[in-house]
Amino acid sequence: MTFNQLENPSFRKKMSVPISDTYIYLTILGALAGTLAGLLGIGGGIVIVPALLWVYASVEAIPKDQTMHFALATSLATICFTAISSIYAHNRRGAVIWSSVFRLSPGIVVGTLVGTALAGLMSSEALVLFFGIFLLIVSIQMGLSSQPSSHRKIPGWFGTSLIGLFIGVISALVGVGGGTLTVPFLTWCNAPLRAAIASSSAVGFFIAVSGSIGYAWAGKNSIVPLSSGYIYWPAVMGIVPTSLIFAPLGARLTHTISIRLLKILFSIFLAIIGIKLIIKSFPSPDINSVMAAARRVVYFLGNKISELSSALKL
Repeated sequence: MTFNQLENPSFRKKMSVPISDTYIYLTILGALAGTLAGLLGIGGGIVIVPALLWVYASVEAIPKDQTMHFALATSLATICFTAISSIYAHNRRGAVIWSSVFRLSPGIVVGTLVGTALAGLMSSEALVLFFGIFLLIVSIQMGLSSQPSSHRKIPGWFGTSLIGLFIGVISALVGVGGGTLTVPFLTWCNAPLRAAIASSSAVGFFIAVSGSIGYAWAGKNSIVPLSSGYIYWPAVMGIVPTSLIFAPLGARLTHTISIRLLKILFSIFLAIIGIKLIIKSFPSPDINSVMAAARRVVYFLGNKISELSSALKL
């Protein structure tokens, strides 16, 4: 496929909104994701995935039963580019703990590939539910500004590989760079917070690259124009430039506004989006389906907390 297809009338008919309008939405999305990434130290995937889910609903070329797959894959593809910029900036200050990054990477790569394979077997509704739960967890973590206290040095290769495997699987299933999991883990292992954030950006690159490859393979039978598997390249090209431009702006804003207040407000926003996505994952939400969703959330949280606690004891 080539970008000349954008001028093809038959392709344009597959779009329920004008392509120019779609690109405006994507460039604004890139600017917002870049600013928040620089401002709050979060990955852009938390913003990009739900926004793409909304944008893709208006793109008729993308099958409605695969919109979440395309949103996750496209998000990871954009992180491939933005992570490079972040790594360069952090590495110039000597903040990246490369020994920890390389220890985590084998498990990260395997876990991310496993996660993309699992995503390929899941329905779009199941992925939306999973992402909604993830947003609720992140909103709680951000709202409370909770970070684990330092306890010990990073585990050995086996333990670290299992942690990387867990981070990779979850990150692939939610289309993010893994910062919400990597930073707490490295902080728990006595890494300074700034170094943990910097190292997380490097880990995010491995997640993004292996995740993009995995989603390209998982969606290899896709016939969507201008795509590689589940990666929709027009969206990537619309998001990346403004995301790269606005990330430094967000970093500068950290010195002029109350980050604590902004985190609280943003955590409320994430919680609202998470709840809406959980309800959206059910075709006809009623009180029974909402209660079923709540039980699934509790069950999921219980399992993940138990798994993480067991892994950290290795």
